[in-house]
This record gives sequence, C-alpha cells and structure tokens, in this order.
Amino acid sequence: MLEKFLPRIEFDSYEDFKANYKVNIPENFNFGYDIVDAWADSEPDKKALVWCDDHGNEKTFTFSDIKKLSNKTANFFKSLGIGKGSVVLLILRRRWEYWVCATALTKIGAIIIPGSLQLTKKDIAYRAVAANIETIVCVDDEFVITQTLAAKKEADCIKNLIIVDNLEKEGFLNFNKEIEKYPDTLTRIENKWDDIMLVYFTSGTTGMPKMVQHNFSYPLGHIVTAKYWQMVQENKLHMSVSDSGWAKFGWGKIYGQWICGAVIFAYDMDKFIPKHLLQKIEQYKITTFCAPPTMFRFMLLEDVESFDLSSLEHCCIAGEPLNPEVFKKWYNLTGLKLCEGFGQSESSVMLANFQWFDVKPGSMGKPSPLYDIKLIDTTGNECEDGEEGSIVVDNMDKYSPTGLFTGFYKNPELTKNIIGGKFYDTGDVAWRDSDGYYFFVGRNDDVIKCSGYRIGPFEVESALLEHDAVVECAITAAPDSIRGQVVKATIVLKKGYEGTEALIKELQNHVKKVTAPYKYPRIVEFVDELPKTLGGKIKRAEIRKKSEENIK
Repeated sequence: MLEKFLPRIEFDSYEDFKANYKVNIPENFNFGYDIVDAWADSEPDKKALVWCDDHGNEKTFTFSDIKKLSNKTANFFKSLGIGKGSVVLLILRRRWEYWVCATALTKIGAIIIPGSLQLTKKDIAYRAVAANIETIVCVDDEFVITQTLAAKKEADCIKNLIIVDNLEKEGFLNFNKEIEKYPDTLTRIENKWDDIMLVYFTSGTTGMPKMVQHNFSYPLGHIVTAKYWQMVQENKLHMSVSDSGWAKFGWGKIYGQWICGAVIFAYDMDKFIPKHLLQKIEQYKITTFCAPPTMFRFMLLEDVESFDLSSLEHCCIAGEPLNPEVFKKWYNLTGLKLCEGFGQSESSVMLANFQWFDVKPGSMGKPSPLYDIKLIDTTGNECEDGEEGSIVVDNMDKYSPTGLFTGFYKNPELTKNIIGGKFYDTGDVAWRDSDGYYFFVGRNDDVIKCSGYRIGPFEVESALLEHDAVVECAITAAPDSIRGQVVKATIVLKKGYEGTEALIKELQNHVKKVTAPYKYPRIVEFVDELPKTLGGKIKRAEIRKKSEENIK
C-alpha cells in the first residue's frame, strides 16, 4: 500500500530520511476508497480493528467488514441529505462505530467534526452554529444525550440526531437499526485532495474555540507519524490511548496506522485504571503502544514486572513533554525507550525520536521531513543552539506541508494572519542542542517571567518528579506584587506522604539542587488530582486562573 504514495520507503540515515522523504498525493485521494476499500479488495480477510470495552464486549473487524459497514452507513447518511460539504459532529468516545462513521463520511465528501463527551449544551450549540453542523451522531450516554437535545433547541441548523447502540431514544434515529436498511455497495463519489475533510475545534488562551481545517491529504501526512515514529507493523496490533474527540485519535488510531496495514486495538475504557490498561497490553499482545506521559506515570505506580509485556516492541508518548525520570523508570522495567513526539491538532508529527538516532531522555527528537522547522526569537531572528525560541514552520509562502492544517474553517482573515506569511508559529517554545535535538520549554503562555528570568515549566516539573514523594505535578505562574510572577507547584503526592511544611521545604530544596536555584517553586499546593482533558493533558490555564482569583 505504501508504494502507492511513497517513492521511497526505506532510508539509510536520518539525514537521508530528512532530505529524500516525499509523498505523492493522488488528485482524487480519498482515505475511504483508496485505503480502506483498497485493503478490502486486495486482502479481504485482513484485520483492521480489534475492539473491546470494560463490560466483556469484544469485536474484530476486517477491512472487508469496515468497507461494507461504511457503505451501508454512507447510504444511510445520503438518505438524510448528507453529502459533499455537509458537516457532521461525532461524539462517540472509543466506540467501534466511530471508525465506520468516519470512513463513511469521508467517502461521501462530508466534513467530520470530532467531539468529546465533556461538551455541554453551550459547547455543542456554539459548534453547531459556527460550523453549520446539520447532524450529530453520539454515544448512548445520559449526559451527552441531555446536552445534545438541549443544544438542538438552540441551533436550528441541527436537523438529525443519531444514537449508536440497540436502543430507542426519543428524538434520535437508531444508527445500528437504520444502516441495516441500506445496501453495502457504494458508487465512488469523487472529491479533490484539497477539499476539506476534517475540522477540529481547538481552544486558545483567548476567545472561543477556533475551527482548524484539514483537507483530504491529511491522512497521508500521518504516514510519518505511524510508520517512522510509532513504528507500527503490518498485521500487528497498535494501541494509542485516545478518545475519538481529540486530534490524537487521528494521529494514532485510524489514518497512518491503516495506511501501513496495522491492526488498530481500541480499548473503550469507562475510566483510566492503570492496572486494566496493563492487563489489556498483556492479554492482546500489543506490539506498538502510544499514550500520554501521565498514563505512563500512573502505570509505573503498579507492579509493572508482574505483567507480561514482552509483546511490546516500541513505545511512544505524546500530548505532553516526557519527564526524564519517567523515561528511566519505564526503560529499567521494560527495556524499551519511550520515544517522544511533538505536534498539534493543526499538524501531523512535527518533531520526533526516529529510528536512526539514539533517544535523549527529555528530548522531542528532531524535525519530521514534512516540515521545515526553525526556532525564532522575539525579534524574528533564528535562534542559535542553546537559545530558547518559538517553534515555527518556515517557508509557508513557498509550500504547504502534507499534514499541516490549511486554515481556519469559515475564517479567511484569521487564516491569512496565521499561515498567510513566511512562518506558522506553533505558539510553543523550545531550544535545540548542538546535536540537533529539540527540548520543550512550554507554551508561550506557560513560560513564567519571574524577576527578569524566563522559566519553562517542564524543567521544574521534571525536577520535582525525581523526588520519591511526587506522583505528578504542574508548574504554573502565580501573580506576585514584587516579582510580577512566581513559580507555583501544584502536586499530587504518593500514598504515605503528607503535605506538611517540612515536605514543602524539602521539595523546594530538591529543585534548587537539581536545576537552577531561581527556578524553585515559591508556592506549593497539594491536591488529590490535577485538572486534565480527556486526552490526558494538564489544564494549566485552569490552575493559573485559580491562582489569579485567589490573589483577588
């Protein structure tokens, strides 16, 4: 399959990879027909998806199964008037129906908007009006159902509500029953590779969430993500831990993995329980695995050696930077080096630890061949090694990288402002060492400015995680009348430790010894858990806001 899109698949070195990796994009490329159906036609019994949940349910799907189910679904959607350019919101957690619906919508040229289970009536109504969403497909969850029904009353554009599962719900069409009314064949509907396929709502520090749009070539950008970073293997199980409402799902649970012929393993967990995740890896003999650092931290609190993880051959992390202490512990227990990658909802993997060079703990690795990555200082000049700067994609005025977003949906003015010039500024700060490795500092908004010093939260978090008392922590800025800002540590302690004044002093002294003394947290708060997104990212903005409110 890869030969259709890559002139070369194997490379001798990172330098060879960076200089010579290219993607051929067919004029009418469509992931549904050219990947899913192509696998089904060439290898009808080839496994595509192994799905299970916490209630003893399990399903295995071949590409032929996905082809037929997505054709039925496409015909059902067409009967509702959904077609090219129609916008459909999917709130499906990790249900197997997501893969079927996403494939079907891609085949008919509709625009997919993934949504999380946390969306409230206000969130759904805002998205519906902003994107002109006409159909919502959701999971059978009481909160989701209530919020969706309420949002429909406020957004006239919503015409159809569809629920998955074998139950009747007033106001909803039943997905599983409806698709059985339609044939499993579909005449190809043509599209162009640069038509809009997918829109992510992504939150910034100001204003309402923005609509990041990707075109039909976006899945091809994730070949680098899947094959060369996650190192997925054909016919072997790959697991990325992500809900379908987040961009990480597109990174690790559908596009690049299926292009490479890997089998996606989907564990539709009710709640993240570290022991259960380790059991699934052991039971299903997962080969390649990707999860946020937070999940690795909590798995490391379990008796990892009591699980047979010998099937694992490659492990990756994304979503947040990897603390060196987590890297060391996982390596000592499994012999596997966690390979960090960096990117955004706006992109495929931009920086990663690839197979041709050694992993440096704490480093994001080196640039993907798809992107011309630079570090730029506040004056717009390129940074020297060792200097902190914003991560930017260069030469945007000459070409658009495969996998990078093409703009903001229905907002040409913002599109021009953000990607209409020479650079696309990611808003993230990093530095590069003399070997070309990049190290994450923090979001521009997360960098703390204290008494003239710039302090990146990641380095302080890493120092604290080396202390035996700390499970996880978040470093944020807190307002200070004298210094402007000071470093605040919000910490979750291991069982058996108490948040005493003596422990606070011990942790502060520990940071002073591990890193520069001026970076130590002047404020320490102990909490039972950190606020996080469903994707596992720490909500630092929420912690900052709380600190500001406490000052007032």
